[in-house]
Amino acid sequence: MTSDVHQIISQVYKAKKDSHAADELISAYMPFIKSETARFLNRPPDQSDDELSIAMFAFYEAIKNYSRLRGSFLKFAALQIKNRLIDNYRKEKKNKGQISLDVNDDDKTDLKETIRDEHDDYAENELRDATKQEIEELSAQMTEFGVTMNDVAENSPRQKRTLEICQKAVSYARNNPEILDDFLRTKRVPLAKLAEGANVERKSLERHRRYLVAVLLICTNGYEIMRGHIMQVLKGGEKK
Repeated sequence: MTSDVHQIISQVYKAKKDSHAADELISAYMPFIKSETARFLNRPPDQSDDELSIAMFAFYEAIKNYSRLRGSFLKFAALQIKNRLIDNYRKEKKNKGQISLDVNDDDKTDLKETIRDEHDDYAENELRDATKQEIEELSAQMTEFGVTMNDVAENSPRQKRTLEICQKAVSYARNNPEILDDFLRTKRVPLAKLAEGANVERKSLERHRRYLVAVLLICTNGYEIMRGHIMQVLKGGEKK
């Protein structure tokens, strides 16, 4: 099993730099990609399904974004696929032109109350499950840094000024991947580098070090759902 894990990681790192190797890896793991797509669709996917193409692209994104410091590649890829499919479904539903369902001329009842979108229920359940999985994985990973969820809640910035300082530091880290790699490797927030690179006060970052641990982990480890939320909080940050 360990040999298989090392082989996958080796293949992924080769595929990061070689598009032909990436195509071969995607082809080799099509059964895995189809399986993850089937879990979302609740049926085997057809070649014509957009969801299968989205899942394939998400797998490719996982190859490009993966680091061995992030643990199992297939677990990372599965989460990427799930999040992309959920995100696509929600966007399609939002943008899709629909006939008004507000009024039924016969009985003046709200048709929305009589129509149950089973796939919507499924997608919402998938989103909840994916969010729960992200929280559990983040909580477990934070323990390696000596930080708990309670620590993060108590250490979160309360004032606009300190929130902006944290935002600048996080933005700088995201734009400099070597900072994030160093953070994952040493399990320490590189306060000096962040302060200098983002041109902010180190003392302010030190006061919110435990909060920064959680946010930086969210930015590096494929936690796409939580990253979307946190980037809305950190004003000026990216949403994805």
